[in-house]
Amino acid sequence: MERLTVTDLSVRFGSLLALDRINLSVHAGEFMVLVGPSGCGKTTLLRVLQGLTRPTEGRVTLNGKPVTGPGQDRGFVFQQDALLPWRTVLANVGFGLELAGKQADGETVHRMIELVGLKGFEHHYPHQLSGGMRQRVNLARALAIEPAILLMDEPFAALDALTRQTMQRELLRICAAAGTTVVFITHQIDEAVYLGDRVGVMSPRPGRLVRILDIDLPRPRPDDVKRSQRFNELTSEIEEIIHSEDERKGGAT
Repeated sequence: MERLTVTDLSVRFGSLLALDRINLSVHAGEFMVLVGPSGCGKTTLLRVLQGLTRPTEGRVTLNGKPVTGPGQDRGFVFQQDALLPWRTVLANVGFGLELAGKQADGETVHRMIELVGLKGFEHHYPHQLSGGMRQRVNLARALAIEPAILLMDEPFAALDALTRQTMQRELLRICAAAGTTVVFITHQIDEAVYLGDRVGVMSPRPGRLVRILDIDLPRPRPDDVKRSQRFNELTSEIEEIIHSEDERKGGAT
């Protein structure tokens, strides 16, 4: 069943064409990853899906309803954790429910904290947590509202390589347990292949969705899948698509 549909979507900022005729369908429970060079419009697309940016042309529907602004049916995870420093883990996770106009009941909050692996840290403050732990809180806060879809904008970009690998593995576990539909933005090709059910490849600006690849790797995904021949074939294919698009546009990236 389709959960999110993007139809003939274009976005202009004055004379700048940022996104050009994007068409995309994301199915319920799917982990969709969008990858492309910096400046190709990935974040702009995610902001349109969240309802923070209005499209110039085209439309977005979620569960058959038009997306015209931010809503409780979408959770958004930014690059930075954006936690409130004066609130504990417990209170930060509950803040997502407060913003959604829902009661921050203890059962839901504690369940989300346990789901992201932070049981025992409920009364810690953000400055007492590592970068990876803060992003876990960020993720728990987004999941607490039980969104129809989770939108993630390069959430691991600021983490070191080892923490990033841990968070990738944990994200797959958490989303599988929660049955979450995800649209995930990255410019790391190996991250896209490791996480995604499908990977959409975007061109340099103006951003176009030039290919969507099925990632035929088994789930759950062990760490050693990154050393498999098929994993390397998929990353190489995506690299070649991006490189050819770059050459076609005269080395714009």
